[in-house]
Amino acid sequence: MEYTTLGETGLAVSQLCYGTWRFGKETDGVVETDREEAHEILDACREQGINFIDTANVYGDPNGTAEEYIGEWLEDHDREEYVLASKVYFPFDGWGEPGPNDSGLGRKHIRAQIEGTLDRLGTDYLDLYYIHRWDDDTPIVETMRTLTDLVREGRVNYLGASTMAAWQLTKALWQSDSEGLERFDVTQPRVNAIYYDEVSDYLDVCGDQDLAVCPYSPLEGGFLTGKYERAGDDPNDVISPDGSRGSLSGMSVDENDWAVLEEVEAVADELDATPAQVALRWLIDQREFTCVPIVGARSPDQLAENVGAVELELSDDQFDRIDEAR
Repeated sequence: MEYTTLGETGLAVSQLCYGTWRFGKETDGVVETDREEAHEILDACREQGINFIDTANVYGDPNGTAEEYIGEWLEDHDREEYVLASKVYFPFDGWGEPGPNDSGLGRKHIRAQIEGTLDRLGTDYLDLYYIHRWDDDTPIVETMRTLTDLVREGRVNYLGASTMAAWQLTKALWQSDSEGLERFDVTQPRVNAIYYDEVSDYLDVCGDQDLAVCPYSPLEGGFLTGKYERAGDDPNDVISPDGSRGSLSGMSVDENDWAVLEEVEAVADELDATPAQVALRWLIDQREFTCVPIVGARSPDQLAENVGAVELELSDDQFDRIDEAR
């Protein structure tokens, strides 16, 4: 495993982050990744050298299950070896009804949620705390002051921002700078080889402000693994392989997406690699900002394939071909 520092921070992380959104998640009454499977995958992360683990207070059914799984696993491991990231914004209600202050980025909700997150993870501090979404109902200065207090109290080391508009990220950074508050060092948008132009303004801010980018959905729901096949003239007419986790329902595919996939597959053939490895490596090699993709492998074998991306070397020509296919 190779390591990099997150943006302008001194925090060293593996070039891939492991995302735990499936931990304890129920789909049609079946848990996608149960406690035993979660611990097996975390063991595999350790063996592969992944030290960066991403979660959120609302991951799992009921909410908090993913953090609990991680906390239980950490009881038998050195917490200082790992970089832990979690998030705050959405209602945390278990199976109950959320109250009027049980969501958002107000001081009351953030203060309540950091306590629960630290307790479930079994740690005194988080390495990275993201705001999960932008809160239109709370002044961003209140949010940044509250997060700054958490940093100064030693409960959080660095701050991150997930999905939002470029102007919102810019406003938050400006507010922090003008008020002498802690600022975001890391972002977590949806970014991959076919979903890039849609967030280009956001990524321009990240590059200009030296923010690290930890993209979720780096393989666009599995599309960039090459496991889906085109069935006809309609680009949305897709054949899903047996055992895949979907038929791209809810995802719109266009001609350009297939062109990108074709280039990814061509580069994979040239490097004797898999399309998933090439798509991940393309993100790691971004030139304008530090990029650490978040992978959500469902098994140790799948994780090992993802980690193979770190060992690849894309030539400038191969990188540009994928970039230009967008």
